[in-house]
Amino acid sequence: MEFRLLGTVCVDTLTGPLPLGPAKRRSLLAALLLRANTPVSMARLTDCLWDDDPPLHARTVIQGHVSRLRVLLTGADAEAYGVELATLGDAYVLRAPETLLDSQRFEELLMLAREQRSPADSVLMLKEALSLWQGPALTGTYASAPLQAAAQALEESRLATVEQLARAYAVLGEHHRAAAVLRAEADAHPMRESLAAALMTALYRSGRQSEALDRFHRTRRMLADELGIDPGRELADAYAQILRGDPEPVDARPPGDPAQEPGSGRAPAPRDGATIAPASNDVPAPAAPPRAPLVLLPTHPGTTPHPTDLLPRAPRGFHGRGAELTALSRAAAGEAPVCLLTGPAGVGKTALALHWARRSPAAFPDGRLYADLRGFSDTGEPTPLEVLREFLLALGVAPRRIPESVTGAAALFRSLTDRLSLLVVLDNVRDSAQVGQLLPGGTDCVTLITSRHRLEGLIASDAAVPVPLDVLEPPDGTALLAGVLGEERVTAEPVAARRLAELCGGLPLALRVTAARLAGRPQWTLADMADELADERSRLTYLAVEDTGVSAALRLTVQQLPPDAVRHFTRLGHHPGSHFDPYTAAALAGSDPVVAAAALERLAAAHLVTEAGPGRWILHDLVRLYARGLDPAAGPDALLGVLDHYIATALAAADTAEPGGEPCFVLPDGFHRPAAVRDFTGRDAAMNWLAAEREDLALAAAAARTAGLEDRAWRIILLQWPHVVWRARDGWAPMLELALAAAVARSDPYAESRVRNLLGWVLSEEGRTSEAVALLEPSPGLARQAGDRLGEATALINLAIVQAEQGGLDVAMEGCGRALELAREEPDAHTEMLALQHLARMQLTAGRPQDALDSTRAAFELGPEHEEAARRVLLTTVSGEARLALGAEDEGVLLLDLAATEAERAGYDVGAVRALEALLRVTAGPEYVRRYEDAVRRLADGG
Repeated sequence: MEFRLLGTVCVDTLTGPLPLGPAKRRSLLAALLLRANTPVSMARLTDCLWDDDPPLHARTVIQGHVSRLRVLLTGADAEAYGVELATLGDAYVLRAPETLLDSQRFEELLMLAREQRSPADSVLMLKEALSLWQGPALTGTYASAPLQAAAQALEESRLATVEQLARAYAVLGEHHRAAAVLRAEADAHPMRESLAAALMTALYRSGRQSEALDRFHRTRRMLADELGIDPGRELADAYAQILRGDPEPVDARPPGDPAQEPGSGRAPAPRDGATIAPASNDVPAPAAPPRAPLVLLPTHPGTTPHPTDLLPRAPRGFHGRGAELTALSRAAAGEAPVCLLTGPAGVGKTALALHWARRSPAAFPDGRLYADLRGFSDTGEPTPLEVLREFLLALGVAPRRIPESVTGAAALFRSLTDRLSLLVVLDNVRDSAQVGQLLPGGTDCVTLITSRHRLEGLIASDAAVPVPLDVLEPPDGTALLAGVLGEERVTAEPVAARRLAELCGGLPLALRVTAARLAGRPQWTLADMADELADERSRLTYLAVEDTGVSAALRLTVQQLPPDAVRHFTRLGHHPGSHFDPYTAAALAGSDPVVAAAALERLAAAHLVTEAGPGRWILHDLVRLYARGLDPAAGPDALLGVLDHYIATALAAADTAEPGGEPCFVLPDGFHRPAAVRDFTGRDAAMNWLAAEREDLALAAAAARTAGLEDRAWRIILLQWPHVVWRARDGWAPMLELALAAAVARSDPYAESRVRNLLGWVLSEEGRTSEAVALLEPSPGLARQAGDRLGEATALINLAIVQAEQGGLDVAMEGCGRALELAREEPDAHTEMLALQHLARMQLTAGRPQDALDSTRAAFELGPEHEEAARRVLLTTVSGEARLALGAEDEGVLLLDLAATEAERAGYDVGAVRALEALLRVTAGPEYVRRYEDAVRRLADGG
């Protein structure tokens, strides 16, 4: 177990970070850790969690967060680590060994660094200390004054450590390293003169005087413009030292020059025939002989030499790829460019490379070379020497003059191509090392490499320009079919042609196989072929002719992966959703997110998965079918793992988004707890996850229902309630109806009541009042049958809402009153607030504005917390309308404007529309009209 303050506040365990939940709970933990092993008073904790105006129930909130932290720590076996969260009178103390706290380890390493006699040892200690930082200190906490002050103090210590590390590097004479560690910090803190001065000195001592002076003038101008002051003494002294030229720079030669490497014994290489003096005597070295121009040997005596051309024939039926062709041409326009064409198996990399290479033969007057390196083939790869021999023979070198070593042959190839304008195509490359000896030497030569892997090593070593290749869009896919089958056959069935392109997933290899099968079956229609491919169980079988097909291409890619990556790949085939992240991949494979993330990186490098966004991946449909077929027996375990992952993560999201609400349910029987659960840093992060995963959560619930796992299906859907409430009119009914069917199938009155509550409320929000009444009427009785008193209260509230809409205000208020009694008997402040909120609305509708105002005041006294923006907006709206009804127009307008502004700030468009509608009933100000129209438009655009 480790506690982290130097970055996002978290508690790391062997199974991943604990799900701390909302920012307030994280802030409470930070306040306790900052004074670890020391009692922290309730007053101090209140100051850390709120600004000048804490709520009346602040003590209760803190107690609730402490209780939740204790549960989390106990579940992580805190006692075994000597960790205890104890109560001492009116204070709390978090007892923990100092070795478990990153800020304490940071200070200890700084102390050790100061005690070292060797500057090299000090550097090691300081680098280890700085490696503990994972971002700005106390990230994810509430920005209260005490916590901000603590974060600033920690940041000051970090910057001082960076400066100390730079001084240690300077003692070692490694001024370029000192400049490297200082530059980023000086850019991030341009007003910190000590950083600027240290960077200037490091730059100067590493021979970069002009950069050092430029840094001074930039800092001086910024100080004058922003603060109206001149540079301080430290900065001015550094500037004067550089101008005096004292001390002398250690070495003015550029970094990386072989002559400046100690002990290398190597002199700088001569440039264009220049001579250099040997180090041992005064005898000049002989001048380099002039280079003879290369003459390509004719194939037969008496014939005229012509540019060599090893390219295979141009592909037929090539269509589309305009953007990629342009990108290749742009990438090839540089000096000695290496163009890297990457993409999954069957996407058409070789076809595109050859099409581009054949388009402009005049661009390469000295010829075009080609080699298939067979990096993904069963037939074995050619050796670099074999490839170089073919290239040298093509360039006119006599066989007897070709060196027998790969090093010698590569050197001769680079020498011969130094003055040529040549294209070298290296096809089907497995990794960067495979092409290291095959790159030409001339600045006018272009190397075009194709690979299923990203070859990031080649990007780093040779500045290769990547040109990624994706699947074809449907119009280009149908054009490819027409190129093989003929225009008439495709235009006769345009709908079927497009369906074929979609079933082939836009993969050119699959399209060509399909076209080949159709060409050999003239009696088949395109619709017949589409119907055959529609069956997922046999699709990959039909996408093969002879030894060519999608499965064969994918097999050659997969067989080169390590076993762990293969295991994760096969389990991804059983994912019921369309996207996945390392947590999802880990749940499918029964691993942890760190291992899964590494496997996903390997799969992405092989173009078996595609990163659709930061930490978010997708799988091509045909690749998914192939992966699923590799281990079909793993399907049930993979599905159960990912369903329980979604339940655990959605529980954490709901707890963070609405920390005052009670959990919707107990966990299902046989629940498989994931190795780690995503930790949400605040409400926004939780709500964003629920929104981003909505489609996949629906697909997961549907898969659970199909597999007979109804207890998982309704839970996955119901846990999305914070998002449902936030976007009530966003088409939730079909998903909730699936949840209701699952609950009924389980004969679970608790589940059925809870689902009816949420679905009935959604239907009422959609204006389907009669349906809502019929759905909600059985709900209170089901909750009583299940012993779910809070569920009964919620059911009474939702039923009262629709009864009020139908005109039954008296019975509706009676139901809300009963719900209020149940909430107070439990007690549960969240449900009590909900009952008061809706009771206030009904009282206002019944012409009792003073009662409505009293109800809102009672609700506000219970909360809500800062995270509950929706509840606060709705209560403020009712308060404003009640004030208007009581004749206090100015105060009412002020409250309604406040509600609308907060709703707009929080993105709660439903609340903004309600508040602005009420405002427009008393004032038609153009600003309110504009804001109302904007809110309505956002609501419509968002669903």
